[in-house]
This record gives sequence, C-alpha cells and structure tokens, in this order.
Amino acid sequence: MIMQDPKYSLNPVMPVGAQIGEALLRAGSLGRAECRDQVEQLLARVHIREPGRVAQQYPHQLSGGMGQRVMIAMMLAQKPRLLIADEPTSALDVSVRREVLDLLDELVAEQGLSLLFITHDLNLVGRFCDRVLVMYAGRVVEALGAAELAHAQHPYTRALLSAVPSLKHRRATLPVLQRDPAWSAA
Repeated sequence: MIMQDPKYSLNPVMPVGAQIGEALLRAGSLGRAECRDQVEQLLARVHIREPGRVAQQYPHQLSGGMGQRVMIAMMLAQKPRLLIADEPTSALDVSVRREVLDLLDELVAEQGLSLLFITHDLNLVGRFCDRVLVMYAGRVVEALGAAELAHAQHPYTRALLSAVPSLKHRRATLPVLQRDPAWSAA
C-alpha cells in the first residue's frame, strides 16, 4: 500500500535502500549483492536518478516526491498485481503530483498492475481512473465508470461534484450538503 505521506510511512532511522531491501528479502531468496542491485533497479524504475546514492539516504533527506517514489519502489519489490494508493499525491506540490500520477499510470500500463486509488480529489478520479466507487459513512453508495462521473445519480455524489471549485463557474459560497440517513443504511 502506498500511503499518503512518506515522511510518516518510512522508517526515519533506516536508509531507504535498506527498507526496500527488507521488502525484497521477504519476497524471495536473494544474497546481499543481488539485493543491493535489485534495490537500485527498483529506484531507477520509479525514475530516481542516482539510485545508488539515494538508496543510502534517510527519509528526511528526500523531497516529498522522491519519498513517494521510494514508497512505490518498496511496494514493487513484492511484485504485486494490485497497488493500493491512499491519497498518494495529497502531500505533494502540483508539478510533482503530476509526475507521480504519470508514474503510477506507466506502471499500470507496462506491468499490467491494477490500481486501487483512494482519493477525495474528483478531478484526479476523472483523469486517472476507469471505475469509481463513491463511499459515504463507510458504505458504497454509487458505482460507475469514471467517464460517467459527471452524470452521477446519487445525491451524495452529486453534492461532492457540486463542491469541486471551478474557474468557469465562480460562486460566493459552496453548497451545503443535506445529509440523508438513508444513505448510510443502503
């Protein structure tokens, strides 16, 4: 699982290469030299320049984008078929956010991975997802294709969409969601 903020997900007293190495060692039987080579290959795979140098660094020495790439490399060490990404770009600035999203998109396409993307950012959902499950109070209230998101039927989904800021349609206040207890009983 790729967590929201690598600053809090990576071990602060252990070099990132050793953390990726732990994931590799759990996945199979590798010697130290093979493990070190695999760590560098994984870091290069997530577009980190100078992977040997970065592998020796501690999490606090990395930028947010590099930390998130390290998290992705660590998850790839297990050779998953499914990556779960929980708000993987919310702690990143806009330009780095796009790079990380493009990397996830690339991994899905090239390695045939499935991606479960947990987010509150409906703009990202429309651009990077195929299917959408909208949850309210821990329950799925609507399931639809991402291309159909603008035509959602459930009142909660429509309320979420109406709260997305827009440069085209300025408004003084955001709409207030009128909650219905029946939504969480469905």
